[in-house]
Parts: sequence; C-alpha cells; structure tokens
Amino acid sequence: MSHEYVVYGQKGTGSVIVEAALTLLGLPYRVVEVYGDDPALAAANPMRQVPAMLLPNGELMTESAAILIWLADSHPEARLAPTMAAHARPAFLRWMAFVSSAIYALYWIRDEPARIIDDPALGQIAKDRLRTRIHDCWAIMDSQVDPGRYILGDDLTVLDLYVAVITRWAGGRGPVEERAPKLAAVARRVDADPRLRAFWAERFPFE
Repeated sequence: MSHEYVVYGQKGTGSVIVEAALTLLGLPYRVVEVYGDDPALAAANPMRQVPAMLLPNGELMTESAAILIWLADSHPEARLAPTMAAHARPAFLRWMAFVSSAIYALYWIRDEPARIIDDPALGQIAKDRLRTRIHDCWAIMDSQVDPGRYILGDDLTVLDLYVAVITRWAGGRGPVEERAPKLAAVARRVDADPRLRAFWAERFPFE
C-alpha cells in the first residue's frame, strides 16, 4: 500500500486548497496535472472537475470541502479544524458548506457561461450577475463572523485556506477587500504564512 496521496488538479484552482492543507500537514503527496477532456481526470472524477484525491489506501475522494474536512479531522494534532467537542465546530461546518455551495459552485458557470447559455449576450449578463452574487455572499459571511487572527479564532484552519484561495479568483481580491474586509484581512495572513511561501510561489503565484 502506498503512503502517498495523489491529487488531480491544476495550478490556481480548487486543488491548490487541498495541496496547501497537505503541505501544512506534512503528508507525502504528488499532483497529477489534468485538464478538461483528460482521460485521467474523467477516470478520477466523472464530473471532470478538480480536485479529486486518491487516498493512500486507493479510495477516491472528490469535493473540496469534504476532502479538507476529512484531512483536518484525520490529523487533529495539526489543529486545522475545530474538534467535534469544540465550541467553534458548528460554525466551521456552516462556513465550509457555505463557501462550497454559495460561492465556489457558482464559478462553474461564471467562468464559462456557455456551459448553460448559448447566447453570448445572455451569457455575459449571467456572468455579471454571478459576480455580484459572489461578492454579496462574501459580504454576508463577513457580516456574521468575528475573526480573531483567523476566521474561527487564533488557529489557522482549512476554512482559512478555502477563503484565501477562492477570494483570489476572478480578478483578485479588490471587491472582497471592499465588501468583506475581515475575511480579506484573514486571507492576507494566510498568504503570509511562512510555511506556505514556497508553495504559493509554485502553485498560485501572487503576481
């Protein structure tokens, strides 16, 4: 049995969040770069989306939030998620699900409206409205959290990794800085974590 995790992903995508968690945990992993119609991606995930991850025992996981929660819960000593007994656990699960369903999921259409709309003009309207919806969702989350150093307190969790990466999509953090300043401040702290400096430079360069 291999001790290595295998992540199917791409630079700058949702797989980077999983890769960052594995990096913080110090777990051995390798990335299989996959794109669009790549048969390797279809075999790993019939949805043809990244990330997908093979566990060392050969079991396949998909869905970024599920992967992140599982990794964090499997290594409680790293404190990348509140434990089941922790006061912050309900909020952790709430916001992991919120970011996944209310924000992350919208990018599948926003990045390529032609996936559901044939008319380019209507596609642009949908893209603009989705952009607004995404920013509104960040603002809603920002209004209902009271971060310490990180979103749930003083420990960096996979929720912070989730927010740090996704807030950089679609043109960067400018709108997030304006609409969700508390979340943007946390994201900047994640950016600056020295344990991830080399990782960001390779997998999602700031420039």
